[in-house]
Amino acid sequence: MEQIFENTATAFALKSDSELERAYFLFKLIANEPLVRIGTAVTNFAIKAHLPVEGLIRATVFDHFCGGVSEKDCLPVIDKMYNKKVSTILDYSVEGKEEENHFDLAYEKILHVLDFVKEKESIPLAVFKPTGFGRFILFEKVGAGIPLTEMEQLEWDRIVARFDKVCKKAYDLDVALLVDGEESWMQDAADDLCALMMRKYNKEKVVVYNTLQMYRWDRLDYLKKLHEEAKLEGFKIGMKVVRGAYMEKENERAEEKGYPTPICASKKDTDDNFDAAVVYMINNLDTMSIFMGTHNENSCYSLMQLMKDKNIAHSDPRIWFGQLYGMSDHISFNLADKGYNVAKYLPFGPVRDVMPYLIRRAEENTSVAGQTTRELSLLKEERKRRKIQ
Repeated sequence: MEQIFENTATAFALKSDSELERAYFLFKLIANEPLVRIGTAVTNFAIKAHLPVEGLIRATVFDHFCGGVSEKDCLPVIDKMYNKKVSTILDYSVEGKEEENHFDLAYEKILHVLDFVKEKESIPLAVFKPTGFGRFILFEKVGAGIPLTEMEQLEWDRIVARFDKVCKKAYDLDVALLVDGEESWMQDAADDLCALMMRKYNKEKVVVYNTLQMYRWDRLDYLKKLHEEAKLEGFKIGMKVVRGAYMEKENERAEEKGYPTPICASKKDTDDNFDAAVVYMINNLDTMSIFMGTHNENSCYSLMQLMKDKNIAHSDPRIWFGQLYGMSDHISFNLADKGYNVAKYLPFGPVRDVMPYLIRRAEENTSVAGQTTRELSLLKEERKRRKIQ
């Protein structure tokens, strides 16, 4: 397979010299684990104490990893990326809310994003998080089969209604909709809701995509079981395939509560599981669409090879590659340059509200061995190419 990810001129074509320098500075900071821990603590404190840090955050970490504070704010970034054939997924990244009015706000925001998306060829997909529409504890109780109180049942009905209205709107507008994955102990209820939506709205083509976190050893079996149901009942499956984002939390909870961890025994097991899911979906493209969300170069090369072996066009609408904005530009822009479907997750929202997301990004980067080192070496390469000292 042709090695395309070394091309830094294509990878960083959109970055000015000063943006390149900012990226280099940020990844050098992120590479320093103690600094990330201190920075996270200080930032959390500053935000809780309402200290005036938003300007500093906006100028550094926010503008590197986010598109702006509103959809409109994101337009220059969206248009710039689309000039290089990289599409956008607008991600309203406000996390950890617990009130009904916040859920209504997130729901209204997603409906608004869908309208916005319909007008822009550069934004072919939308996304939401299940717990953006309702309390985590309710997903947990429903998934575990614990009876709900009368009030909780009404609350759950509102969650189901929000899911349904958003999926129906995506269907009516013909916009693909990704549903993000979360912790395993709330995921069963979210999976059931997503499957229900697929049964309703994925009859002719894939509109609704659920998420498979492949660091869970049970996910391939889950996919195969759902596939059997889809064949019997005549609906199509959309899946965003990722490795996963809550490993430490998952292991800690399993240990604390004394049940076997849902996480694969090793990194290799996770990689094998991930690859097996991708192969399974590519072998069943007649009834499946895949959005492969990864920053792993080997996974991208594997999927490219599979497409080549099966004579699948680079631009086949059933196959997407996805990365996060601010990371792995060497993957996104080089893939797009070769004609593959590529979309960047572009988070947006008020600086203060998006901070939990940004902190998670920084922490994840420090914990993924080699990720930050790779970013740094490519940025260094591009600085050398541009003769920046």
